[in-house]
Amino acid sequence: MLPSGLYRVRLDERTAQVVAHIADRIGRNFIRLLVGDRVRIELSPVDVGRGRIVEKL
Repeated sequence: MLPSGLYRVRLDERTAQVVAHIADRIGRNFIRLLVGDRVRIELSPVDVGRGRIVEKL
């Protein structure tokens, strides 16, 4: 977890890391994310190093 509601997410396929924020759909439901949780993210088409967390698996 990073400041301002950002999270550092490690991708399964690669060792690359992405900085992501929580999407509005999931943020309204007060879902808590902890270290080690598996999540689904959508990558930004403009900046591949950024994305948003869409759902907790």
